[in-house]
Amino acid sequence: MNTTRKQNIIISNPETKDFLADAFYPEEREKLPLVIFVHGYKGYKDWGAWNLMAEKFASAGFFFVKFNFSHNGTTVEDPHNFADLEAFGNNNYSKELSDLGVVIDYFVQNHNVDSRRIILIGHSRGGGISIIKTYEDERIHGLITLASVDTLDRFPKNEAFEQWKKEGVYYVLNGRTKQEMPHYFQFYEDYEKDIHRFDVERATEMAKVHFLIIHGTSDESVNVKNAEHLHILHPNSELYLIENADHTFGAREPWEKNELPLYLREVTEKCIMFIKEKMYL
Repeated sequence: MNTTRKQNIIISNPETKDFLADAFYPEEREKLPLVIFVHGYKGYKDWGAWNLMAEKFASAGFFFVKFNFSHNGTTVEDPHNFADLEAFGNNNYSKELSDLGVVIDYFVQNHNVDSRRIILIGHSRGGGISIIKTYEDERIHGLITLASVDTLDRFPKNEAFEQWKKEGVYYVLNGRTKQEMPHYFQFYEDYEKDIHRFDVERATEMAKVHFLIIHGTSDESVNVKNAEHLHILHPNSELYLIENADHTFGAREPWEKNELPLYLREVTEKCIMFIKEKMYL
């Protein structure tokens, strides 16, 4: 199936700032289910093999969207690098949920999209954001998490927290780029003032959608127990564990091959099958 690819679409969010999105979809003009991919911490839309995954979804008959959060550190001019560490340091969960809402608003207006069939796919921290948005937004009909966290309370603890509060910033080394990436204390303050909203456990229990939980058993960043916990909280969900898969399901940045890594291919095929079964496609 021939597919159309529109990349680096500028999305404007008056609550945050402009950011970029990509859309992949079949050339046939018809109403297609909208699948939105939500990247995680230190992630971005063009990382690794996400483009190849997008092509697979489009070929399977979906309108697939991926985007950069406005404050993920990339810019409209430079979407492939963390060119704006000040923005990265000023990111928070309120901004990410706002951006995701704007993405949904933007693409449901597309004449190729069936607004009655909207599915979120969230990776890592993006899984937690997707769970909350799914609970909050009745337009969402399906939810898939990939290597997702089961809580957004992933801040420094004890003495490290007090040091962060005192100094106003702490830094995390990006192992790939070697950049010292700042996290300003506003991140925690934003979380604390709306802590009930950011309760992933509560949102998981309350979300009334078809829910697929995918996780690798060798995930080095988010323990597989997170997936098992989400499944307990939402007993009607489907838990799909991939033996020996890591946090990114075999993908790396840059990904220079023309094929998906084995584990990510399995993830993609499982997602497509799940959506088609649950959405009666």
